[in-house]
Amino acid sequence: MSCVTKTTTLPSTLTAMMTDSSLLNSEQELQQQEELYQQLLLQTMGKMQTKNPDSKVIRPEPGMCVKTLSQPGKQKVFVNICQSNSVPPPPDLSREELEDLLQSDDPSGYRVPMSLGEPHIEIDNSSQGCTAYDVVVNQEFFQKCQKDPLFQQFVILVSMEGLENKYNLELSRDWKVLKNRKFLGSVSEQNIRTKSRPVIQELKPQESSTATAKRPEFTLLVEPPDGDPEYLIAEIMLPGVPSSRSLVLDVGEDRLVLTARPSLFHLDIFHPFLVDQENSVAQYNNSTQILTVTMPVVSS
Repeated sequence: MSCVTKTTTLPSTLTAMMTDSSLLNSEQELQQQEELYQQLLLQTMGKMQTKNPDSKVIRPEPGMCVKTLSQPGKQKVFVNICQSNSVPPPPDLSREELEDLLQSDDPSGYRVPMSLGEPHIEIDNSSQGCTAYDVVVNQEFFQKCQKDPLFQQFVILVSMEGLENKYNLELSRDWKVLKNRKFLGSVSEQNIRTKSRPVIQELKPQESSTATAKRPEFTLLVEPPDGDPEYLIAEIMLPGVPSSRSLVLDVGEDRLVLTARPSLFHLDIFHPFLVDQENSVAQYNNSTQILTVTMPVVSS
């Protein structure tokens, strides 16, 4: 059973928890902890293969600017839908297939690859402050959407849904495409993933084994308990796991994937925070058989 709760642990206690050698049974266990920590950093920083990095920085081209409102505060929000060939295209879709998709019970089955940028504050034509988001989609797909109003509505809709899911927003569907403006603000570079993380690729052919693995019990703790969260801490119970050598962990911006081999546990969860992957750390306590993943919160 999972839950999101608060903890009264102080930041100084957090530091002690990550460095206190009394939690380790031996120098061998300390070495195992370090190996897991290094494995986590390698995976989250995309440096499994330094000659073939799995991410790169792109500068997208402006596409169209959509004006809408946030709910319930009715604050102005602008969505800059940009284009780049560095973003992979979605599966080919005809107009008839799109019509059927929009009328189906589960239109979410069709995925549009996109890169969602951080919010930035801008000034609109009325000299009022507003929030803008940059969404990057494949260039050919964007051009296709520009030629057909139905496809244009579709790419706007999936862009808004992507922003809502990532940043816990609620955006009005009463939007307006600005005619004389393709972008609000200045175009910024974005860091996009060029391929799946190695750990995810490794798990794909093992679907039959992960299907038999159990979902472990876990708790998500927010630190500090009051005010803006600074850390998201996942405590995952792994009874029967002898050491960290059996664990494969991957931390994403808003996702955590853990596999305990062979086929003991498998956990794949999304959480409501945007975390700093590079500075996240993990520690497995062999005595309690609990994995603690400490993730600095960027935004909630």
